Amino acid sequence: MTFKFIDIGATAGYIAAAGFPFPLFLAWCAALLEVVLVLCFLTGAFFSWAALVAGAYVLFLGFAFHGPSHWAGNQAEFGFFVNHFTFLAGLLFAAVHGPGRVLALKLGRG
Repeated sequence: MTFKFIDIGATAGYIAAAGFPFPLFLAWCAALLEVVLVLCFLTGAFFSWAALVAGAYVLFLGFAFHGPSHWAGNQAEFGFFVNHFTFLAGLLFAAVHGPGRVLALKLGRG
């Protein structure tokens, strides 16, 4: 997340290289989404919903930036792709179990 704000242009370039339109707009959307997700995770507000949104986001990132079309050019991309499913598993676990008792805010579902 921090790197997106430090060099939003590089993030936009990476998005453009993947073939998406409006790369600068999408880079800002990604950065803001990640800030909102971090705030939800740190405070416990809408924790389960945030974990589900983050899971969908991670799944999208895996396919869009490391999916099957990238494997032929670089086999390491397959490893990056598979790693996204590990993150997804953790986020689904978090969505099911909620924020726990330690976090101060417990707004919404979870």
